[in-house]
Amino acid sequence: MQTKLFIGGEFVDGVDGATIDVYDPHDGSLLAEVAEARAADVDRAVEAATKAFETWRHWSAEQRGRLLLKLADSIEEHAEELALLETRDTGHPIRDTRTLDVPRTAATFRYFGGMADKFQGSVIPVERGFLDYVVREPVGVVGQIVPWNFPLMFTSWKMGPALAAGNTVVLKPSELTPLSTLRVAELMAEVGFPPGVVNIVTGYGATAGARIVQHPGIGKVSFTGSTAVGQGIARGAADTLKRVHLELGGKGANIVYGDADLDAAVQGSAFAIFHNQGQACIAGSRLILHESVADEFLDRFTALAGSVRLGDPKEPATQMGPLTSAMHRDRVLTYLDAARDEGDEILTGGKAPDGAEFAAGCYLEPTVIEADPAHRVAREEVFGPVVAVHRFRTDEEALQIANSVEYGLGGGLWTRDLSRAHKVARELRSGMVWVNSYKRVNPGSPFGGVGRSGYGREMGFEAMHEYTEAKSVWINVDAELPKLYGQG
Repeated sequence: MQTKLFIGGEFVDGVDGATIDVYDPHDGSLLAEVAEARAADVDRAVEAATKAFETWRHWSAEQRGRLLLKLADSIEEHAEELALLETRDTGHPIRDTRTLDVPRTAATFRYFGGMADKFQGSVIPVERGFLDYVVREPVGVVGQIVPWNFPLMFTSWKMGPALAAGNTVVLKPSELTPLSTLRVAELMAEVGFPPGVVNIVTGYGATAGARIVQHPGIGKVSFTGSTAVGQGIARGAADTLKRVHLELGGKGANIVYGDADLDAAVQGSAFAIFHNQGQACIAGSRLILHESVADEFLDRFTALAGSVRLGDPKEPATQMGPLTSAMHRDRVLTYLDAARDEGDEILTGGKAPDGAEFAAGCYLEPTVIEADPAHRVAREEVFGPVVAVHRFRTDEEALQIANSVEYGLGGGLWTRDLSRAHKVARELRSGMVWVNSYKRVNPGSPFGGVGRSGYGREMGFEAMHEYTEAKSVWINVDAELPKLYGQG
């Protein structure tokens, strides 16, 4: 495992020599001691990125794209190694890191590798005698702060568009899950990324993260994480007027109408909340069920939840692994206590699983709670395998419940009625909507939210706009300028 900071093309220790312990959430064992970046190390990384930018920005888009394509190939060549590393560090079941995390990472780098030389400017129709064209130029050095729930995949979501557009990067992975990001840095060096184009600083948010936000040499900060931290980043970036992109929390509404295909809805809703132990901002954490199908749906859904195979995430048969840290598991448990205190009914789960094999890990049973929409478990982001269930009678009531929270990242609905599908998709206050599916993502499809879920978009052409500035250039072709001063 690589355990050092990646600055200026080299793996180095932190200036202060401090380290961070990284643990396996399955059994609590120590995986690695990783160098801790502090403010001085971020300064070194920004200096390296600033120097590299003067060269990198002048590379042709085709050259930048070719390197990203080579990186995608290299990730696929090292797929099994990366999948196992991600599983050990995060607790993701190996079946998911093999089939989702690693392929999506490679696909995103490949998408933006192809995008690099296809991102075009425009010509603006202005008054006769002038040509006005707009070009997109890179922001410069960008700071990127990613969370612990999908660390490998987020390296591509953040770095892919930034690098394709000609920026250089200082990226801070979570101190809980830095290992796959450092391995990607090794692969980037191997395929030929110039020194300083990408820098990885493994540190804590209060030190390394805060310095990224406040550093005057960074032109933009992109953050994925909690709403509370995102608000602090927006405030911290104000002094230097840097651009801010925030992809924050969610409380996804998943509506099942009376005409839904219940087999598909039960399976899709289970994936929506139990995939990655519910540790996803787009998780379908609120099930809103039409009263005509609610009882049958819940019979099937709770039976499925009770049958989910928990266990060692390295085993291919495991369907749900541990939460990523003991601290986070304990936080999720506080929401279950609150649900009990407020009188909500726990239909299944609600505790750590029994058995010696789970004792040392951060495990929690899949949990289904029939809750009042006004209660905490139904309004706040739990970020675990916990779904709050509500019932409705009319389409209007379903939308009222769905839009009653302050988040607006992802939401879904299950119906055979095409007109209803379009209407509800239009009315849901959400950056993304899935119809008869849930949690679908693609490098070409914009990803982001509204309200307390943040602003800005990952992926697609929108992401390239996020990492570029528009420059308007006026050319006097044949216009005669008026003589406004002097004798003429």
